Amino acid sequence: MAPPINPRAVVLLSGGMDSCVCAALAARDYPTAALHVSYGQRTELRERQSFLAICQRLNIDNRLLVRNDALRAIGGSALTDENIAVPAFPAASHDIPVTYVPFRNAHFLAVAVSWAEVLGASKIYIGAVEPDSSGYPDCRPEYYEAFNRVIKAGTKEGNIEIVTPLIAMRKAEIVRLGLELDAPFDLTWSCYSREDRACGVCDSCRLRLRAFAAEGVADPIPYATMEKI
Repeated sequence: MAPPINPRAVVLLSGGMDSCVCAALAARDYPTAALHVSYGQRTELRERQSFLAICQRLNIDNRLLVRNDALRAIGGSALTDENIAVPAFPAASHDIPVTYVPFRNAHFLAVAVSWAEVLGASKIYIGAVEPDSSGYPDCRPEYYEAFNRVIKAGTKEGNIEIVTPLIAMRKAEIVRLGLELDAPFDLTWSCYSREDRACGVCDSCRLRLRAFAAEGVADPIPYATMEKI
């Protein structure tokens, strides 16, 4: 017999700024288990380090680290293919950037849903953001609405829900919320290309730096380059 669905959460925690705030929210409101997926990305080791450190700071003891080899084997993204450079200054465009990992969040969510069924958890938190983001299609509200329908149809109880508390927030609002929650921003890692010091010029770094600057606070992680933002 499957365990009963209960007020418990699984949080997808990459180790980045958004997922850290999401984890802080989940841990505030529910007994929380944290999931980290390594997929052969450039900053894989550094992200895993952040995941473990954030879990420790937030007192999340139930942790699952898994590896997905399919995304690197498939390629097609600057994050998983060394032959595709991470752009420093993406052109203003409506095109999906080369840092998009094709349908990545579906892979992550599938693991999270399976684990939630085993744990008897009723919520899956993910730090997807639509405004002030790179424009990835698997970070749109309609994507999660559709995925929730899949979960309802394809799980035993159909009572697990994906929660996206940050999806309509600006990055500066996420920083503000994280400060209110005392989220451990000093342990996070957002850079697409480096593991020693954040590059400061990739899309992810620049979005993050702008958000901290807009809130008038210093970003606590080290940067190799501090370009004008």
